Amino acid sequence: MSQQGFNAIALAIPVFFLLIGVELWVERRERRLDSGRTLYRLNDTINDLACGTIQQLVGVFGKTVIFAGYILIFESFRLATLDPGNWMHWAVAFLGIDFFYYWFHRASHEVNFLWAAHIVHHQSEEYNLSVALRQSAVQQFLGAPFYWPLALLGVPPMMFLALDAFDTLYQFWIHTRTIGRLGFLDAILNTPSNHRVHHGSNTKYIDRNHGGVLIVWDRLFGTFQREEEEPAYGVTRPLANWNPLWANLQYWGELLAVARRTRRWRDKLLIFLKSPGWRPADVPFETPPYMPIEGRKYDARPPEGLAGAAVVQFLLAMGAVIALLFGGGLVGTGAKLALAIFAVWGLTNVGGLFDCRAWLPASEAARWAATIVAAVLLAPGEWRLVAGAAALLLAVAALVPVLRQRARFVRPARVEERLPVLVTQEEGARA
Repeated sequence: MSQQGFNAIALAIPVFFLLIGVELWVERRERRLDSGRTLYRLNDTINDLACGTIQQLVGVFGKTVIFAGYILIFESFRLATLDPGNWMHWAVAFLGIDFFYYWFHRASHEVNFLWAAHIVHHQSEEYNLSVALRQSAVQQFLGAPFYWPLALLGVPPMMFLALDAFDTLYQFWIHTRTIGRLGFLDAILNTPSNHRVHHGSNTKYIDRNHGGVLIVWDRLFGTFQREEEEPAYGVTRPLANWNPLWANLQYWGELLAVARRTRRWRDKLLIFLKSPGWRPADVPFETPPYMPIEGRKYDARPPEGLAGAAVVQFLLAMGAVIALLFGGGLVGTGAKLALAIFAVWGLTNVGGLFDCRAWLPASEAARWAATIVAAVLLAPGEWRLVAGAAALLLAVAALVPVLRQRARFVRPARVEERLPVLVTQEEGARA
């Protein structure tokens, strides 16, 4: 395995964006906007992609740790060795990977500390191909031990990585509302219809259809649910925030707060091990500000005229990530860390811009000041002046629109605030 590692997900990024473009074209072609059934919202889509970007960045720095246990077990304790030259062995390995994925995915819905990571994928209140890219930064670490039995049984690391990538890539296309039921395939495979159920916050849809490629595991183990009415997408206690860092930390913070408030030491531990529907008797659930089942969606938007600035800032952060994913081997550790910090800080600020947070202007000014310093310090000697000047020009272009409207950034980051919530036309028609 090379220093860059086997990252089929990163290599597939251009295809992901191409297919998202196709889905947008299908949306326009079917005139969904006229019926109020919008597939994409700019704020939600950028937040999805920001979460996925942070997950990829964490993987760049953590892939060795993630895979170390598997390699150790395979090299030191395996009971047999599957032959990569035998297609039957590939089939057996695939079934094993999909089987253990089912159990990891199911556990991620039934154990609080695992749900604290996996919840990121379910926070979007839309359902489209960009949601497939909305992933947790830490779930890759928590999921690794679930696959260690495959190392013990002798699935070679490269065979595992290839099939695990296939299992993951397969699940991209099923995150869509543009494909209906697929007949007999719905009984065997995880299809868009089956996976829409999985993302529903309707009571009968919660914790159903955990399969990766095959839906037969859900049928065997009693977690299958057929799609009936269209799901209300999202989680029952909404994130209501466009900050991708907070998306990864919010539920951990909630668990820690409950552990701190409950009086019994047993409950301080159980809050991390019980299901998301459990709370200690002395720390009941608080009423959420709204629920997706009511036909409501969080819809904070940037001040007028700054949506374009948000998109540009997002693209700059994505540029840094692409440079890190595909050119990381050409730069030193300091430059890698600088690119990662620039990207994560930028994506966080884009969320703050959409949320109109009061801290955004100061944070953006600090980010660009740090960027100018990093550009001067990390550039080769003869290029330092050029790098600093280029960073300064970008800083001015980025900061001027924000500072001109700094009075519009007034929303404090607190749970009690009045939320900007969108009521869908479908809900209005039912009311």
